[in-house]
Amino acid sequence: MENTENTKKSSRKPNEAFMKALTPSAELADVIGANPIARTEAVKQIWNYIKENNLQNPNNKRNILADAKLSKVFGKNEVTMFELTGILGKHLN
Repeated sequence: MENTENTKKSSRKPNEAFMKALTPSAELADVIGANPIARTEAVKQIWNYIKENNLQNPNNKRNILADAKLSKVFGKNEVTMFELTGILGKHLN
């Protein structure tokens, strides 16, 4: 038997502020491209980059180790996943 409560789509609409296309800074553009992008999509692309380049700390997967490109964006060598959206917000105009 299938539980219909869990299969219904949510009627929530995404906040338009998150869906607005923003221009990435030069540092962020080196990682995700220079085209205007929604904040949520920028976070997805950063996570794709992190996973493709194996940049999660193997001892603590919540931490992201910066390579040369990400250190320009982060301003340090390691950040937590909780800091990520705040840092990206500073690089999107």
